[in-house]
Formats: sequence, C-alpha cells, structure tokens
Amino acid sequence: MTIPPDQVRIYEVKRVDVEGAIVIDGFPSVGLVSSIVANYLIDTLEMQQIGIVESPAFPTVSLIRNGDPQHPVRIYAGRPPADRAGRGADKIVAFVSEFHPAPTVIHPLATAILDWVQEQRCSLLVSPEGLVVEASPHGGKPARGARLNDVRVYGVASTRKARELYIEPNMSPFAEGVITGIAGVLLNEGRRRGFDVLTFLAEAQSDYPDARAAAKVIETINQILLRTPLDPVPLYAEAERIEQQLLSIQRHAAERGRGDAPTQSSQPMYR
Repeated sequence: MTIPPDQVRIYEVKRVDVEGAIVIDGFPSVGLVSSIVANYLIDTLEMQQIGIVESPAFPTVSLIRNGDPQHPVRIYAGRPPADRAGRGADKIVAFVSEFHPAPTVIHPLATAILDWVQEQRCSLLVSPEGLVVEASPHGGKPARGARLNDVRVYGVASTRKARELYIEPNMSPFAEGVITGIAGVLLNEGRRRGFDVLTFLAEAQSDYPDARAAAKVIETINQILLRTPLDPVPLYAEAERIEQQLLSIQRHAAERGRGDAPTQSSQPMYR
C-alpha cells in the first residue's frame, strides 16, 4: 500500500497523561525562535520523549544522540518542579524538529498536531515566532544589553477568549500583517475549531539564530502562562548556549559544502 506523500501520522512511544498541558510548537521559524524556545524547555525541564511524528515528506535522516537514533520530528513532555507548597505545576508538551517542513506538508502537519492536542485534552497551543526587524545599521549583531531591553513581543490568538485573557493585558496585539507556515495554519485551524492557539512574535533578526528574541518569548510564557514559573536567572545564558550550538553546526555544515545542510547534515542542529 502506497502512503500519500503528504500524510502525517503521530505515534506515541510512551503513554503519558498530558490533559490540560500547554503545548509548544518547536518547528524552525524566523531567527529559529520557536526552535530555541522548545529546546530550552526540553533541556531545562528534562522533558522525556513521548512520541514521534512521521511522514514520507520528512527528510530521510536519523539523528544520532548518545548512540541512539532519533526521528526528525519528536514529542516531549514534562513539567516545572512543584512550588514551595508542594502543588503540582503545569504540564508542558513540545513538538520539536531540526528542519523546515516542505510547503506541501505544512497544512496536514499542523492539522495532525492540532488533532492530537485536542484528542489529548491539552489546554492550549503556543506557536512562537520571530518578527523580522531591520539589522543593526552598523552591521552584525546588536549589542547584548540593548537587545535584552529593547526586544518587543506582540501577540495574536485564535479565539476572543484567549485574546482577552492572555494577549490584551500583557502585550501589544499583532493587529495587521501576515503569519506564515505552521503558526499561520495553527491559528486558522484554532479559530475554525474554537480552540485556543497563541502566537507570540518577538522582534528578531532573520539571518542568524536570535537567542535574545527566543529568550524574550520564554520570559513571556514564564510570566503569563505558568503557575509555577521557571527560574529566570539562567534563561538568557541558556538560550545563547543553544544559539551558539546552532551556529557551530551551521558552520560545520557549510564547511562540508552541503547545500541542504540544515536538514540533511549528519549532525543534529539542536536538541
């Protein structure tokens, strides 16, 4: 039986109760903001892999980590530590990948993700994005201090309830513009289904992984969504570590002369 090239399937490798969880879309975006956000949460919360996403349209690669093969699209779950009163914290799920999905698979992929999220009775879905800003007039990356203070985050929600609860009290609404890719489809599908999808757009540079923009999104998630907030102290340093990891692998891929290096390299882009 031939599988349609744009078919997407989700397989659970470990059964975990994720009812009520906050779900993070960690597919690459402008400045790799969503990827850095998802990887920060996976690393910081020591989230465990609970599933994979499979499609004939995905790259034919295996990511080798600690000697174990990994699928190019994975699902992780975890939660912050309980607070001082011993109360349980939010459940968090992250979809993460090392590649930009082909245009033909974006819609079925986003639809499959939202189907799974609703089937698992998760509470809402967050799709971080980078919002392109002009490069520094002096060239290169902006000064660290200025970026941490000046990065702005805008928000858009798929439902009126989510907009009034999460966006309007906490940030400037993203009133006019275009959101493409998986985030765009998730917003449209969320509106059609009446399911809460949030997109936080942080001002980011488009020509390199922007750790400061990603850190600002993590800070936003931390402040308005988590009942047991994460420790903010290592946030920016950890986001920059992931950024440096990405840059190192991209340089390695460039040296090998692989035109499709970000998706086909034998080295994982990020974790």
